[in-house]
Amino acid sequence: MNAAVMRKVVNGLIAHPNELDRKRIERGLSSRKRYRYVSPNVKPVRSGYLIESPCCSGNIDKDGGLIEVALIHHDSRSARWKLFRKDHARGLWEFYSIYQRLTAAIDELNTDPERVFWQ
Repeated sequence: MNAAVMRKVVNGLIAHPNELDRKRIERGLSSRKRYRYVSPNVKPVRSGYLIESPCCSGNIDKDGGLIEVALIHHDSRSARWKLFRKDHARGLWEFYSIYQRLTAAIDELNTDPERVFWQ
């Protein structure tokens, strides 16, 4: 019998965060439209990735410190990606949108048509 058919599926493995997708996000952010002159950090967090960047506009941190730009969360039940934006005034994460593919979430973050991420 085929070994692939006989293989047991291991439950409970956590797919995200992982280094491969963290690097994909990091590389993908290099084609963003706003604040292209800063270098964002992509940090692994539970079930996803936190994107931080120096604040160059002074809108959020007048001293130019690191601010939280976005949170990308992988929902293992639906196998979809959820993108969150930071409401800096209230200090809360707000749901922005849901995507079937990580690349679609990165594309949205890069274009930022409503200027809610790169402020």
